[in-house]
Amino acid sequence: MAVMPLAQAGALAPGSGDGYRGGRAPSALIERAASRKAPTPLLGAFTKAFDQLSDPAMRRVVWLSIGTAALVFLALWAAVGYLLVTTALFEMAWLDAAVALLGGLATLVLTWLLFPAVLSGVMGLFLDRVADVVERRHYPMLPPVRDMPILELLGVTGRFLAVLILFNLLILVFLPFPVVFPLVFYAVNGYLLGREYFELVGMRRDDRVRVRALRAVYRGRLFAFGVVMAFLLTVPLLNLVAPVIGTAAMVHLYEAWRHQA
Repeated sequence: MAVMPLAQAGALAPGSGDGYRGGRAPSALIERAASRKAPTPLLGAFTKAFDQLSDPAMRRVVWLSIGTAALVFLALWAAVGYLLVTTALFEMAWLDAAVALLGGLATLVLTWLLFPAVLSGVMGLFLDRVADVVERRHYPMLPPVRDMPILELLGVTGRFLAVLILFNLLILVFLPFPVVFPLVFYAVNGYLLGREYFELVGMRRDDRVRVRALRAVYRGRLFAFGVVMAFLLTVPLLNLVAPVIGTAAMVHLYEAWRHQA
């Protein structure tokens, strides 16, 4: 019977850094991953994600995403319309007057700008379904994911949603500046979406410390991922399935990056 070399056995032992719940110190993890970074598989990850939309198992999640997106848009439209009518949202008389004058158009614009944040937050509740479909097809040898209590999932998703909405409300002050606003919008959402998608996917298999250590290594590539997601979430029709695409792509990215750590 073949005997596994001691070094190899140690690499597979519980608590080793190459495992899912590894015990390697975050600083050592960062140094090792940084030294082994390969060219980003960003394009390949999104290509695989788009390709899997035709998977029968994924189509069920896609229809769920479309239905959820429609409900979110209608609810957001109603909420924004109510707030514009009943509150002085911007604390600037001239801007509030312009909003009142534009009426329905202002409601549509603000709903469209907040829609990516709200939809991404809500769809975080269905992330596990998307990730499971991707892993069954592309990574069938992976062990079961860690058991995440429902309260922890709701807490993580709720924080994700709250942070996205808060920052997207704050950047509305740049709305009167058409050259500056798109840059701020994609920069802020690129950072937030990249960070949150990575943590939501990563925490299915790793503890928070290891996930955040990996995030520090790949923050530049996560920003690029987030900018792509922010763009997809603002494209009509495509934005209905963008959270599914983003989750699937992030599963591929996380698997590629954790093997380099």
